[in-house]
Amino acid sequence: MATHGLLRLSPSVLLSTTTDSYVAYDVRRERLFRLNPTAALIVELCDGTRDLPGLQADFVPLVPLFGADWQGCLDWIESAIRDRIIDDTPPDPTADAPPTAVELSAQADSLQHRDRVLAAFVCQRRAAELAPDDPDMWLRLGELAHIIGQRNEARSAYQRYLSQCPDDAEIAHLLTALADTAPPPRVSDRCIEQLYSRFATFYDENMTGELDYCAPDKLHEATVTALGHRAGLDVLDLGCGTGLGGALWRARAAHLVGVDLSAEMIARARTRAIYDRLETAEITQWLAQTTSDLFDLVLACDTLIYFGDLALVVEPAATKLRPGGLLGFTVERGDTDPFRLSDSGRFTHHPNHVSSVAANTGLTLLSLDETTVRYEYGEPVAGLIAVCQG
Repeated sequence: MATHGLLRLSPSVLLSTTTDSYVAYDVRRERLFRLNPTAALIVELCDGTRDLPGLQADFVPLVPLFGADWQGCLDWIESAIRDRIIDDTPPDPTADAPPTAVELSAQADSLQHRDRVLAAFVCQRRAAELAPDDPDMWLRLGELAHIIGQRNEARSAYQRYLSQCPDDAEIAHLLTALADTAPPPRVSDRCIEQLYSRFATFYDENMTGELDYCAPDKLHEATVTALGHRAGLDVLDLGCGTGLGGALWRARAAHLVGVDLSAEMIARARTRAIYDRLETAEITQWLAQTTSDLFDLVLACDTLIYFGDLALVVEPAATKLRPGGLLGFTVERGDTDPFRLSDSGRFTHHPNHVSSVAANTGLTLLSLDETTVRYEYGEPVAGLIAVCQG
């Protein structure tokens, strides 16, 4: 094998670690290479101070096992030079200028949009290192680390971001979820308001398009099965959002009421012109303060994912049912009984918890179905569809 001088990492290549491997990403050529520990060590030693004999002299004592197979290492080094992971030519100051933080972050965005999330993470990590005083760099790094399951990296990046933007309630909540400590009883109002003020303008398009969101339809189907042909109903839509679920009930409702904490989501719901009444309020406070209204049907679609103990909502909601009225809701299904705050910042609930809360509240659980309610990063999200009768 012929080399021509000192060995160094190619200037357009970034090194990173994941939970189970080492990776090298060539920013210029958009190529990702997975490295085993031996290859990663060789690349680390190619720092521009060693030629091939010097690399062998330093490498073999570190990994004696490979001293007898140095030829195999040489073969890999040759392929790494061919793939331009390692460069054995003299540096060229004009051609070797590394990408800037702005360039790397822009490439990370482009890669994520093409579902190349690991490569995006590698680029964004280097961008944050180059621009440590830019909070958006750490926010984007936290998001990408979160997506690929790098919990420690996500936690660290979010902490760096919050040190510069301490009022971000949404990221503060995600840090709580990533901390593996006792969760709060529910997601804070500030977090919900911030999340949906940002999400409202593209909520419908994102949920029904990109995420293939079908929880409202699944809840409607399960509830219709219990209702039969009953119509002329007084319906309460808790956490109504933009009205995706409410639209399914307009034909059967004599009076349709929607309640949501987010003013921006209520504004979107109002444009549908399907609700007889819309109110901006936190739902447990609204249930406690609204004493006279009774309903034939109370719905909470993807609303209780922001509560731990479901009794916080199910018990006051049950008091709003007329005799024989129905309470229908969805949650994300979890394996931890009774519930767990997941890394997404949402609560997951065990089927046993749903059953016990219904029984303790004096409700009859008519059905509890497990189904996919949407997709997240291409993976199905398992949900529970519950229908109870008062």
